[in-house]
Amino acid sequence: MAAAARWSHVWVGAETGALKGVNLQKKEATNYGTDWTVPRGGAGVCALCWGEPTQSELLVGCRDRSVKLFSTEKGKFRESRVCPGGDGPFCGLAAYGSTIITCVESGLIKVWPENEMEKAQLELEAGAGLCRMRQDPTRPHRLGTGGKENALKVWDLQRPQEPVFRAKNVRNDWLDLRVPIWDRDLQFFPDSDKIVTCTAHRQVRLYDPRSPRRRPVLETTFGEAPLTALALVPGETSVVVGSAQGDMAVIDLRQGRVLKCLKGAAGGVRGLQCHPGLPLVASCGLDRFLRVHHLGDKRLRHKVYLKSRLTCLLLSTQQDWEAKEEPPPPAEVKEEEGDALWDTMETVPTPAKRAKKRKISGL
Repeated sequence: MAAAARWSHVWVGAETGALKGVNLQKKEATNYGTDWTVPRGGAGVCALCWGEPTQSELLVGCRDRSVKLFSTEKGKFRESRVCPGGDGPFCGLAAYGSTIITCVESGLIKVWPENEMEKAQLELEAGAGLCRMRQDPTRPHRLGTGGKENALKVWDLQRPQEPVFRAKNVRNDWLDLRVPIWDRDLQFFPDSDKIVTCTAHRQVRLYDPRSPRRRPVLETTFGEAPLTALALVPGETSVVVGSAQGDMAVIDLRQGRVLKCLKGAAGGVRGLQCHPGLPLVASCGLDRFLRVHHLGDKRLRHKVYLKSRLTCLLLSTQQDWEAKEEPPPPAEVKEEEGDALWDTMETVPTPAKRAKKRKISGL
């Protein structure tokens, strides 16, 4: 079990509560921590994040409001703690030093100390109807939140009194009607203040907090179904979006147009993540498949059936994704003792067949 956990390229959470480690070279998946004593859906995995930069620990957020610590070195769960407060399942999970940050759909964000016996160190009210909370990868003390009728906000844990950025809704449409707000996912740009979001109304929006308008500096739409997941492509010029119907596309953030579509998904996309060093994007969703597409030629590189409806995924960047599986060594054929005897025997030539004489008529 421990060896299988160390060599997993992708970690996937399922609605059944199972944590699945997938080795892409072998096309194998290993289940960890399925709790059959909990009612169906009660322990479903809804959030994943790394507990340490070395990726030796994995934090698993479940629907029963428990956060479990999984060791990828030992291949087993080490600790589990319940994080009460607020309503709804987790819509975000992050690690900040030795503390854990949780966020639920009712908008309550809590920072929990390492000692599970102590109470939360900090509480924030981000507003009801949250769909996603994300952490800035380069500034872990900054958080972004967004949801249904709850516009994008950026929070600083060092100054938690008020959000440092509060997005403003776009102008009314051509009928002078208010445009509804429903942010489903968001991503921070590394080493930048920019943030990109996707909405349930098919919009992809780019925000720059330095802009005094607080409105999107770029907006485009994709597809006919609500967008459910978003991943930032290395290079920071495009994003990959997934919809509730399984549509996936790469969208250019400079011109606001679709660059290419990624085919293969047959159900709603729940998780998307791009590899930081390779042109690969992993996706999972309700059709129970984990897929890895190449962003250059759009080809499907890996496809693994995982038996359960999938909710989220996390890539392990410590593994060698380009290594190929070594073929098994050829079996050694031992020379039998009777081979020497057969080699000394005289070869008997095979008599040649006589040609049949043709019968010539008239003679």
